[in-house]
Amino acid sequence: MASSDVRPTVSTHVLDTQAGLPRPGIGVRLVRLLDDGAEIAAGHGITDADGRIRSLLRGELIPGDYRLHFDLRGQGGGFFESVTLGIHIEDAARSYHVPLLLAPYAMTTYRGS
Repeated sequence: MASSDVRPTVSTHVLDTQAGLPRPGIGVRLVRLLDDGAEIAAGHGITDADGRIRSLLRGELIPGDYRLHFDLRGQGGGFFESVTLGIHIEDAARSYHVPLLLAPYAMTTYRGS
C-alpha cells in the first residue's frame, strides 16, 4: 500500500517502566465525544506482545474530542485499575500515537510520532 493510501489512525503503546518491558494484554477502547458529551464507539483493541495497538480506529478519523480508556484490571494487581485520556484531534489527515508509561504508583503519557 502506498503511503498516500494509508488511512490516519490512533495508535498506542503501553510500557511497564518498572520492569522495562511492554505490557501485553491491555484492553483499550477509543470513543469519540459528541457535542452533548455522549460517547460514540470509535474502536478497540488489546495490546500485542510488544505492548502495541497499531490501529485503534474503526472507520474515519474526524476532527473532534476523543477518549482512550485503558483497562488495567487483571494485570497482576496494582494501584491503577484504569486510565482514561482525553485527546483533541484537529488535523484528521495525520495519525496520532498516544503511548502510556506505567509504574506501580505513577504514569505518564505524551503525543508520540
